[in-house]
Amino acid sequence: MNARGAVAAGRDTPLGGGSVPVFPSLSLCLGGAFLWGLLMTACAFLSLRMEGRDENFHLAKLLAIYFAGGFFAWPVALPVARLLTRRRNIETRFAAHFASLSLCTIVMTAFFFAMDYRLFYAQWHQPFGTRVWIYQFIFTSIGATYQFLVMGLRLYLPVGLPLLAGASLWLALSMPRHMR
Repeated sequence: MNARGAVAAGRDTPLGGGSVPVFPSLSLCLGGAFLWGLLMTACAFLSLRMEGRDENFHLAKLLAIYFAGGFFAWPVALPVARLLTRRRNIETRFAAHFASLSLCTIVMTAFFFAMDYRLFYAQWHQPFGTRVWIYQFIFTSIGATYQFLVMGLRLYLPVGLPLLAGASLWLALSMPRHMR
């Protein structure tokens, strides 16, 4: 089968099929991760500024959590969106990048928020590896994630939504030609 036939065959297979790589280049992965982390930090800072809460003594730690969430979400979100949208139309690629990037950013930021929360409460928890420690770790992480979803998610708005839409559109339009 020639390359044209392989491309045509890949259209009918689940998840795009074929042997087309889904991982972005190293420069797009690292540069994009750094930029996305900075943009998520800016979202959080601007939201706090608009609420008049930017003079918080935890500001640096909070902004570091949002940076880490954005930084580590980017290299996970791109391959997921590309895997799901190989050889699909622009609308599908946009939707996949939008959903993947938003979900990965929220999950990663919630994870870092929960780990910071966990570090604070670790001084009152049982020794590592005990059954009680496991319960404490799980329920502290769940509580921190809930707290992030209720109070921390709003720091992505109103700035984050247009940034997310713009990044998703750019990613959908700039997918390599062999993946469209």
